[in-house]
Amino acid sequence: MQTRDFYFDLPQELIAQTPAEPRDASRLMTLDKTTGAIGHHRFRDIVDMLLPGDCLILNDSRVLPARIYGVKETTGAHVEFLLLKNRGGDLWEALAKPGKRAKPGSRFSFGEGLLHGEITQVLEDGNRLIHFAYEGVFFQLLDRIGQMPLPPYIKEKLEDKERYQTVYSRESGSAAAPTAGLHFTPELLKAIQAKGVNLGFVTLHVGLGTFRPVSAEKITDHKMHAEHYYMPAETARLIHQTKAQGGRVIGVGTTSCRTIESVAQREGCFRESAGWTDIFIYPGYRFQGIDGLITNFHLPESTLIMLVSALAGRENVLRA
Repeated sequence: MQTRDFYFDLPQELIAQTPAEPRDASRLMTLDKTTGAIGHHRFRDIVDMLLPGDCLILNDSRVLPARIYGVKETTGAHVEFLLLKNRGGDLWEALAKPGKRAKPGSRFSFGEGLLHGEITQVLEDGNRLIHFAYEGVFFQLLDRIGQMPLPPYIKEKLEDKERYQTVYSRESGSAAAPTAGLHFTPELLKAIQAKGVNLGFVTLHVGLGTFRPVSAEKITDHKMHAEHYYMPAETARLIHQTKAQGGRVIGVGTTSCRTIESVAQREGCFRESAGWTDIFIYPGYRFQGIDGLITNFHLPESTLIMLVSALAGRENVLRA
């Protein structure tokens, strides 16, 4: 299967630059994976589409304000860093732009001296390892000086950092938001639970590798970047019980989907599990966990539109 099989025309002017208010006023398209039937609604209508005994699995990862701007201590040159993942202690893997200013041994100051960093290594893919030194609590400093890493097609500045977090986020570690969950409000989640739909949580810290374009001509030649996940025992029990009782397991976002399917593959069942996953789901994949998916639109030729196509059919998705 070729990457170009997942191309569609996406007019740039149709990409929303600011989020709908309130969150659940966003538009919602439904796609029946069996018949291909399409419907148009508002996101708050989702409560009518869920059935008692279903469960929603949500990713509770919280986005780090991971874009920080440093000044090279020897020259005063400016370099932008995007923190990707913690490598233990105060060592982080990061993207640096421009990279030529961030060579091993280079030292940078951030937030007028609140944070200092030294490049310790340049990795094969060009990412940097940077070791930080500071006084206080790292994540509190990051919250003061960092900016949210918005997708490159969003040009408007984000005024409220919390608007790029889900209302149920709690485990810090993502370099980008698990965006499907951004449309839920506390009131909508309560209404969903009142209908007899159960909520379960997993954690998958979203890396930028998920969103990188596929450059290989054949999709099977593409290598996914690994991301860390955790499924607690209570979520595993909920998935097992839901399936045993004939309910539907619905993933909120491709990250929740990939976590559920990774556990099913790795463990052979649903139980507490943690680790790194580089699962790549594309047409031909047989789903072992999820029955339905709540997801945002995805870019042409992305691994995410391939995942959705695996669930609902490539022709159905491209037509939608």
